[in-house]
Amino acid sequence: MFQTFDASSAPEQGPPRLADLRGRMQIEGLDGFIVPRADAHQGEYVAPCDARLEWLTGFTGSAGFCVALAEKAGVFVDGRYRVQVKTQVALSDFTPVNWPETTLADWLQMSLPNGGIVGFDPWLHTVDEIEKARKALAKTDIILRPSANLVDMLWSDRPAPPQAPFTAYPLENAGQSHGGKLAEIAKGLQAQGQTAAILTLADSIAWLLNIRGRDIERNPITQAFAIVHSDGTCDLYARKGKADHLADHFGDAVRIHGEGAFLPALAGLTGTVLIDPKSCPEIVLSSLSQAEIARDFDPCALPKARKNPVEIAGMREAHLRDGAAMVRFLAWLDDNAPKGGLTEVDVVTALEGFRRDTNALLDISFETICGAGEHGAIMHYRVTTDSNRAVNPGELLVVDSGGQYIDGTTDITRTIAIGPVGSEERACYTRVLQGMIAISRARFPKGVAGMHLDSLARFPLWTAGQDFDHGTGHGVGAYLCVHEGPQRISRLSDTPLEPGMILSNEPGYYREGAFGIRIENLIVVEQAPALPTGDAQRKLLGFETLTWVPIDRRLVDLDMLSKAERDWIDAYHATTLAKIGPRLDGAGLNWLSAACAPL
Repeated sequence: MFQTFDASSAPEQGPPRLADLRGRMQIEGLDGFIVPRADAHQGEYVAPCDARLEWLTGFTGSAGFCVALAEKAGVFVDGRYRVQVKTQVALSDFTPVNWPETTLADWLQMSLPNGGIVGFDPWLHTVDEIEKARKALAKTDIILRPSANLVDMLWSDRPAPPQAPFTAYPLENAGQSHGGKLAEIAKGLQAQGQTAAILTLADSIAWLLNIRGRDIERNPITQAFAIVHSDGTCDLYARKGKADHLADHFGDAVRIHGEGAFLPALAGLTGTVLIDPKSCPEIVLSSLSQAEIARDFDPCALPKARKNPVEIAGMREAHLRDGAAMVRFLAWLDDNAPKGGLTEVDVVTALEGFRRDTNALLDISFETICGAGEHGAIMHYRVTTDSNRAVNPGELLVVDSGGQYIDGTTDITRTIAIGPVGSEERACYTRVLQGMIAISRARFPKGVAGMHLDSLARFPLWTAGQDFDHGTGHGVGAYLCVHEGPQRISRLSDTPLEPGMILSNEPGYYREGAFGIRIENLIVVEQAPALPTGDAQRKLLGFETLTWVPIDRRLVDLDMLSKAERDWIDAYHATTLAKIGPRLDGAGLNWLSAACAPL
């Protein structure tokens, strides 16, 4: 799954807003100002009130930033967004910058050769980010200076912060009490001689305290800050009315405070305090005036990623429920799409309806990506009334979607043939499928990270001179964020994979202006079963598949497959029929039986 975008959202007000920002910079004595996508919690997702980058530029991607100078403004985006950014920003005023190939420091040195003062909001940039930039600029006359947020001074109709109260997450779904989690974190702090840890990531706090919220659309997370102490207690800082009613749930272990008390509390901490420089806002570090600073991962990151047996069981059930809804949808699509008359909006609406028919859907897990034909080549496409197009026979349709259920979060992509398609599309589809199968079948020793496996998914495409510009897989939460770190399958990820970690497996291929392909299942790391040929002392890891929905066999070029790949597909479909079939009847079951027939 990928952050989606509205193809019709190029801003009309971008240039006047940029002019206003430049005027404010002059008043504040700044030669530049950085506007990031991030909020104060430094997660991937932001509420409307924190969408400052979108407000200024029109760009809606999930990563990036803008640097506004007096004469130029760069919008920094990675490979996922280089098509999207050109459709969303006013190119007469904003210049797309390929990032991270060009860093903030690189661009500033080219753009401010005589030096200058560049302001930034210390709530919105991590310690690591600012330190790296300052180090790279150390031999220049360019200064990065903390500043009030200039965008907030100008944004007169800025939405209010989210107000919905947090809710307790049932122990029967969490699998471990928040008291038990706090005790484990405290034990780790004690072992390192640390007195406290600072938490700012919303999903870490939600996981640790067994609470959920509605602060970010599609993600049941809780915007708050927390200080976890080595005695197993926790101070929670949240906006008024968000957590006060949860005193009974928290018990004596958790003290509830207003959000405004957070920075003063940091200033009063002594001893050795743990921060994660990759997620901790710069202002947190500067506020810890009396403490010694220890730097390491967010202490909740790995325990949250390693799902316990209850969470894994819940995810299995959520995927079976969701799989049955997906099969009903695919049967409906196969019956209706070849007749003509369907649009992308029709498809999105129908799919959400099938999920809601489960009577268990709490929300979709992200805005559904549904791209027909050339729209499928836009990795982050989200259909709107303006961009909506017909789903035509002879095209590929990419549908990337998911659901939020009390027992789990789902994320699945299927590429579907709408009638007969060309041999080139089938060849590309088969290479993508071969990469997905290679990840599914992978066995690997302890210590292997996603960066070591990523090439398995790309090798079939590489042999044809093809590739895709996104990671092969991201971590997934258990009724939390559909994107969860630190685990990934990516050439950039050095986090070792461990049992219980859930990831997506989603290679793709995108031909701009023509078609797109992506196939995605969710998988969980497990101990691999022993093999007769294996070394007795060598314990390997592998993946259990969680997603059970047929793969479109009409798009598979059988001549390109090895016997092992054919066997994997047939076994996958046989298991899909066995697991999903009992949840269906009538037309849905008939369609599933045909879709799961052996190759």
